[in-house]
Amino acid sequence: MEVMKQHRQRAIRDLVAQRAIRTQQELAAALRERGVRTTQATISRDVAELGLIKVSRDNTMAYALPRRFIEAETSGEDRLRKLMADLPIEINEAGLLLVVRTLPGSAHAIAAALDRARWPEVGGSIAGDDTVFLACSDRGSARRIKRRLEDLVGRDRDA
Repeated sequence: MEVMKQHRQRAIRDLVAQRAIRTQQELAAALRERGVRTTQATISRDVAELGLIKVSRDNTMAYALPRRFIEAETSGEDRLRKLMADLPIEINEAGLLLVVRTLPGSAHAIAAALDRARWPEVGGSIAGDDTVFLACSDRGSARRIKRRLEDLVGRDRDA
């Protein structure tokens, strides 16, 4: 159960960082869009545990991460390392693309961390619900990025 809680709270952090979420009902709806079903009581506990605060955003009061979370995630690569270590990940090559599969609702966080890391071999990323497509400039770059991602996952490539 702890893994689901971590996944849900990670999704909440990503959502409030991305857009203005004014109420717990809006948060529940946004989580449902990502395939995360939960109760209002659970959301209320998550809001308290995460220490979410209300700030003025887009001329309305909306949830925001407390400063400790913002400062803790200083680089995209650090964020990517945490995500890759915590989530089940499958990485496959498809020509000049890498296809990264993970839990529903997690792909956007991985793509955002990759974009923030600004790896020069990655031309761009597209995220769905549970899949990220990474565009690489050539096959050598695709192989290097695949190895780098596998290293972040902690997977033995030869297994």
